[in-house]
Amino acid sequence: MDPKTHSGPGIVIPPPVIYTFALLIGIGLNYLWPTSPLPGFWAFAAGAVLIIASILIMPPVLLRFRRAGTTFDVRKAASTLITEGPYRFSRNPTYVSLTLLYVGLGVIFNNAWILILVVPLFLVMDLWVVRREETHLEEKFGEAYIRYKSTVRRWL
Repeated sequence: MDPKTHSGPGIVIPPPVIYTFALLIGIGLNYLWPTSPLPGFWAFAAGAVLIIASILIMPPVLLRFRRAGTTFDVRKAASTLITEGPYRFSRNPTYVSLTLLYVGLGVIFNNAWILILVVPLFLVMDLWVVRREETHLEEKFGEAYIRYKSTVRRWL
């Protein structure tokens, strides 16, 4: 078997750090050039809904990893292919959750910079994290992952 398969997908920076970094950049830009795109109450309400949705996604994801006995750390090699629970709807429910949290915070903070930065953040996640994970999973699980990939969307 290919040694690369056992070493993981080659992701150096954990995704929560990437999201936090983008959030801090947005806060910094807002400090320099303040923006307030949404009215107060509606921004809070919409942001709260997104954050609650984000929080609700994570327990079933973490439960699947625990039951499968595989690592949740994307820097390490996967030992099991998880296709149940939230993984029936998205190949990346954790990143969907992090994105909902990120956008929800941007809306609650009423910070257009955070919302604008979701585009480059999404591109970084898609190109430098998700695709590396997919390559790793395809090398590790072969046809099983290819079949899964053909039936479940990458994001939503």
